[in-house]
Amino acid sequence: MANHKSAKKRIRQSETRRLRNRYKKVTMRNMVRKLRSTSDKKEAEEMLPGVISMIDSVAKSHIIHKNNAANLKGKLTKYVNSL
Repeated sequence: MANHKSAKKRIRQSETRRLRNRYKKVTMRNMVRKLRSTSDKKEAEEMLPGVISMIDSVAKSHIIHKNNAANLKGKLTKYVNSL
């Protein structure tokens, strides 16, 4: 167990950040799932900018890799265009 004050603080910070990152990642995944389950083109086109923004936000904070974000955005855009 941590003996130093700074180590205890680091444990608290990392737990807080872990939960925040987990929340952001799960929220992003749910948005992607919701977009993929949509079959209405107009609705999907309205959702796409928000989902892409969320993916960029998660990638910017290094929760997912930037290439993973780019692949996701490309696949989602291709899906929406194919509707």
